[in-house]
Amino acid sequence: MKEYLLTTGVGLLAQGFFSLRMLHQWVKTERARKIVSPSLFWVFSLCGSCLLLLYGWLRNDFAIILGQFLSYYIYLWNLKANGLWRKVHPAFRLLLLLSPPAAAAAVVSGGADLAGMFFRNPDIPLPMLAFGCASQALFTLRFVYQWWYSARHGVSVLPMGFWLISFSGSVLICIYGMLRLDIVLILGQSLGLIAYARNIRIGLRSSRRA
Repeated sequence: MKEYLLTTGVGLLAQGFFSLRMLHQWVKTERARKIVSPSLFWVFSLCGSCLLLLYGWLRNDFAIILGQFLSYYIYLWNLKANGLWRKVHPAFRLLLLLSPPAAAAAVVSGGADLAGMFFRNPDIPLPMLAFGCASQALFTLRFVYQWWYSARHGVSVLPMGFWLISFSGSVLICIYGMLRLDIVLILGQSLGLIAYARNIRIGLRSSRRA
């Protein structure tokens, strides 16, 4: 019971950071009457990502880990694009850069049976895991697209395509969360859907005005 509460607490805290980023971005967007990419969005993203990586590990859920591992360095890139990265102490910067590969190396060197933990988990049938991984891959694609778009324009932005992919991926992850009876995924994605829909509406309105 204690282990379940600890795991759920880590997951809810991670989703709390993700909710904070969306709330902050939403408020900034409403005030500006156009989609904006505030610096705190990426700070909260990084905090939530670290915690959700831990949650996925505690849950033995490869789909969750995959989604966060892929987007981690895109968060760091956006911190740099927003001018925050150079304000971070060099030692902490090094820690942030090396943490994911160091953790992966520690697991591999420790002889952990990753295939058994993630791909032969009796609680997650392989078809369900495949659906979860595909959902996370689509959801993560939004940050790959955001990075590509921002790098092309030389500034950190959250384009319309980001919100469209976010909405689609969030719906699929909600379904996966329901199949897994995972309250953390269900709550986190349900709240996000509202913000994604609102940003799509604001973005369309801005495009019509332009």
